Amino acid sequence: MRENEKMVETYEINPYTMMIKPAKTSSGTFSEVYEVEDQYLSPNKPFEIVSKSCEYFGSSYSGRRDGTRQLIGITHKAPIIVDPYTSIFLFPTASPSSPQCIWISHDFVVSHKKNGPNSTIVTFRNNETHEIPMSYSSFENQISRTAMLRIKFKQNIKRMESYKKSAIQTLPLEASEKKGAYWPDE
Repeated sequence: MRENEKMVETYEINPYTMMIKPAKTSSGTFSEVYEVEDQYLSPNKPFEIVSKSCEYFGSSYSGRRDGTRQLIGITHKAPIIVDPYTSIFLFPTASPSSPQCIWISHDFVVSHKKNGPNSTIVTFRNNETHEIPMSYSSFENQISRTAMLRIKFKQNIKRMESYKKSAIQTLPLEASEKKGAYWPDE
């Protein structure tokens, strides 16, 4: 365990979560969780944290993955919306079932640069940099897919809001009860 890491039994992804990466320990695979101002070590694997967090926010991981497929047609290494209300969009660096898979929050990536054929240096919003064992082009692809998911989701929300506004404006402003329903003398 690192000097500034705190051990937690359970962890829910939140708006401050930047990255969840696997950590090999003598007890098996744990997760190192990086937040804007904190670091945690959890005995759960990254996929377990992502899956439980989806459930915490009212869906299942497979439901979130199916939502991505419906919105942008991506099925392999699909980014997901963990929580639509606080705009938590994560993308995996490998197949989610892979023990090497790292989950990164799209919102916190400021920049990334090539660091060899299978390595990318990522700078997060808090100025931390991390080496990700993934080619630059694959990382670029995951960033783009997640941006596409974000845009499509927001377009659908705007469409619903504008539909709702126009539907409300066309409704008659009369009470639905007949006159005299509560006061028969009227």
